[in-house]
Amino acid sequence: MLRNALSLLLGARRGRPEEPDGGAPDRVRLPLPPALSASLGCDAVGVPAQYGFRLMSHLPRAGCVFADADRWWWIVPAGSDLDLDWPEQASYAAGAYVPAGRPRLIHTPESRTPYTPPIPLFLMVCQVTGVAPSWGPSGRPRAVPAP
Repeated sequence: MLRNALSLLLGARRGRPEEPDGGAPDRVRLPLPPALSASLGCDAVGVPAQYGFRLMSHLPRAGCVFADADRWWWIVPAGSDLDLDWPEQASYAAGAYVPAGRPRLIHTPESRTPYTPPIPLFLMVCQVTGVAPSWGPSGRPRAVPAP
């Protein structure tokens, strides 16, 4: 938890700016319902539409979910890509700026938070895509060296 908070703070310094126009004309920001609190910032994880219903039915809790003809997008807290190697089939969109394909809101959570918990989502995405979960950036040592 502290590591994530520190990473978010440092990320804000380095600048992962959320530009009002999304930074590119071919991107749109997923609009959250105004009644929901997104105090942790928002990113989005997209998967091919063929996996959408399966993921939705197996997740313990789903936040806001958007969909278009090609992809389903789950809202996750900002920085949910830290130390997770999302499978190639998944798209990670910082700031919830996604390719402009007219995604629309298809699921609103019962709680006041728009987030899908990123770890269960990550594990389910790995399962449905047939990829073994990887918990850290490639090339980094996985074990703590002995003193």
